[in-house]
Amino acid sequence: MRKMLKSLLVFLTVMSFASIGSAAMTLKLGHYANAEHAGNKAAQMFADGVNQRTNGEITVEIYPNNELGNPPEVLEQNVLGVIDMSLPTQGQLAKYSKKFGCVMLPFAYESYDHAYKVLDGPFIEWAGPELEQAGLVFLANWEWGFRNLTNSVRPINTPEDAAGLKIRTPPELPIQAAMEAIGATVQTIQFSELPMALKQGVVDGQENPVSVIYAFKIYETQKYLAMTGHNYNSMVHVMSKKTWNKLTPEQQAIVKEESKKAGDYMRQALRDAEADQIKKLEELGMEVTRPDVALFKAKMGPAYERMKESVGAENLEQFLIMLDSTK
Repeated sequence: MRKMLKSLLVFLTVMSFASIGSAAMTLKLGHYANAEHAGNKAAQMFADGVNQRTNGEITVEIYPNNELGNPPEVLEQNVLGVIDMSLPTQGQLAKYSKKFGCVMLPFAYESYDHAYKVLDGPFIEWAGPELEQAGLVFLANWEWGFRNLTNSVRPINTPEDAAGLKIRTPPELPIQAAMEAIGATVQTIQFSELPMALKQGVVDGQENPVSVIYAFKIYETQKYLAMTGHNYNSMVHVMSKKTWNKLTPEQQAIVKEESKKAGDYMRQALRDAEADQIKKLEELGMEVTRPDVALFKAKMGPAYERMKESVGAENLEQFLIMLDSTK
């Protein structure tokens, strides 16, 4: 009888440890894209992939459209481990690593492919360790896109056309410096408040990738779209180091693989959709101009100096070497 009880106790102990190792886990992912945007579709793809490949051990709950707070708040909660994952831009990550501030240098990239070569290769090897020191683990680069300028006053074909316009930007220096270098007056307004600010004429315009201009119906208050492509940035999928450390090595590998898969999907989806969205924006009444970006880049001297002060001359120099070596 004692042998049976002892065997039963051993069995229950083993089963207890086994159940702990495969305990179900629910992770929160907060981001700023709306439900229809490719960013949210990529997040859902990631969640489905992780759930399926972990046999239901990991469930990812998605909170789009700033449901958990504005981007800086969500990122701060992610660093603290209150939120498990987020999708900040490099500009938001610059608070925790100045190297990330380099990414949005105005007119830095020749194409999407050039940006991918830099960010997926030498850049993340260089900057990734600083994220871990801040309490975040880099999973994969997703997408947001080249940012373009809209306004309700006049078409923009030269930098001089932008002079004096009141332009809303996020609180990110590379974008603000680029806009101010061409003579615009910058105002920082929360993205959730932007539609009303445009409607009421608080600002004349704003700047964002085509996908955002289309998905968030910016065309309802903006007549003119200039394809300036002045800054590139992307969503960066990061996880709290506290959460990462709770995962098994197998789960960590799955999370990274599914994040990259979702990021690749988002990149392709946004690039494929851009030309069609521009056509639809024109059909909806927007006047689209395609300025000579060399004229705008020639005005960026003051912006580059401000960037150098912000991220450090050595960091900026290293980043410029990366840009040149990956062309």
